[in-house]
Amino acid sequence: MIITCNCGLKKFSLPDNSIPSAGRMVQCGSCGLKWKQFPVNEKNNTEPISNIKKKITSQPDQAQPKKQKAKKVKKTSVRKPREIDLYSPEYLAKKHGINLHETNNKPDTKNKVSIGFYSSLIILLVFAIAFSRTLYFFQDFIITKLPFTEYYLKYFFESIRNLFEIWKSLISNY
Repeated sequence: MIITCNCGLKKFSLPDNSIPSAGRMVQCGSCGLKWKQFPVNEKNNTEPISNIKKKITSQPDQAQPKKQKAKKVKKTSVRKPREIDLYSPEYLAKKHGINLHETNNKPDTKNKVSIGFYSSLIILLVFAIAFSRTLYFFQDFIITKLPFTEYYLKYFFESIRNLFEIWKSLISNY
């Protein structure tokens, strides 16, 4: 039995009993196409099988590559660059009537003095110590002039003593 690939390029010779009446799946060895093949009626063929076999073996067809669909390419229009910048002072003055005078309102960063975070923390600590020592020195004078502050000053100095004790115990334990 001779079967022809559905692509129409190849013909194959098979034994008559290899394909049942219910059909079977076959695959072309050239293009790889698969299909279900049913038995072929040989009565329509007038050419003898031996001649067909000679044609198949004598003229090997070159395998054609699978055709791939061409991908659609999006058309992109190339934009022409603008001749003038939309935010340039000349364009704004001409088109919108906005006049930009270049003034130096920015502070001079070269002469800027910054003490930093840790330096400011040290300065704060120095001021806190100086304030507490001044209060301690003038404690009796403040209590005589303002008697209601006695309770607050004693509580303030007791809190400072507690902080020192905590700090001493932390240092001595480690």
